Amino acid sequence: MPMDERKLRILQAIIDDYILTAVPVGSRTISKKYDMGLSSATIRNEMSDLEELGYLDQPHVSAGRIPSTKAYRLYVDQLLRAGYLPGDSEEAVRSLFLGRMRQMEDVVDHAAQVLSALTKYTAVVLPPTGTEPRIRTIQLVPVSDTSALTVIVTDAGIVRDAVIRVSDQLDSDALYAISRKLTQELGGHTLHEAVNRMPGIIARMQDSEKLLRGLGRLLDETSEASHPHVGVGGTSNMLSYPEYSDMEKARSFLSLMETRDRLADIIHQQGEMAFTVRIGPETGVPEMADCSIVTATYTAGDGRQGTIGVIGPTRMRYSRVLSILGTMGHQLSELFGGEQE
Repeated sequence: MPMDERKLRILQAIIDDYILTAVPVGSRTISKKYDMGLSSATIRNEMSDLEELGYLDQPHVSAGRIPSTKAYRLYVDQLLRAGYLPGDSEEAVRSLFLGRMRQMEDVVDHAAQVLSALTKYTAVVLPPTGTEPRIRTIQLVPVSDTSALTVIVTDAGIVRDAVIRVSDQLDSDALYAISRKLTQELGGHTLHEAVNRMPGIIARMQDSEKLLRGLGRLLDETSEASHPHVGVGGTSNMLSYPEYSDMEKARSFLSLMETRDRLADIIHQQGEMAFTVRIGPETGVPEMADCSIVTATYTAGDGRQGTIGVIGPTRMRYSRVLSILGTMGHQLSELFGGEQE
């Protein structure tokens, strides 16, 4: 059966009502609350067709219907084709962004708090990121008989220097030779790649195992510290929605929010201010099977891109979220575009 204009209007009314109430919607509700000029019986028949088409689910035999993931996808696609409406969100974003901060992490954290405050959902903000720096040289300089200063130099400059313990059998010439060997082995690789290569190097250079294990730990710490800062706001907002009244589901969601690296991978997207909407199973994340993730990108003055995202229940207020994300993205693009005072 075709999806005609009448079915679309009824489906949109059901989605709008369910987003606001989280209560299954019946035909009498639509007939009374929405001026469609249709009888309750006609609406009920259309709802049965929509259920058959896969746009509605009926959680209980006597209950009303709720939108399916397929329905939300159609709803969002219609919004994106029509273009988002700024509404009252633009002024709200601007007023909350008046206190500009100079530190990147402060801006990212503040943006996440603003985004979560305006949407009432959980917000995630990633700073503009470029390519990961690659190791240029590794230098070992003797400090005492049992310690050496290790300097890791990348194409972005010195990223780490620290003193590590070494065998008292290694003099300055031996340390110089090891420095050259390590530079040959790890030069041109990222810090993450270097960490993965260290076990093989240790196996081949067992005479220097103590030094190399210390270097491996240093590389691992440096690699972890090089991850981009992730701003998260409104983590507890999700707990106010009935979908997350189940303690196990809430605990699983909160645990995911604490793993910032994984969260960054989930949120990160490419594109220039293009919106991405992932609904329910489309997220590919088991802990977010009942969530939607809406993201957009913004661009810094040097062309690097950052990502902003909102995580909420599948009955998210998509039109408002898209509006706020659009305004927030433009504000961040201006902020990182060299216009800061």
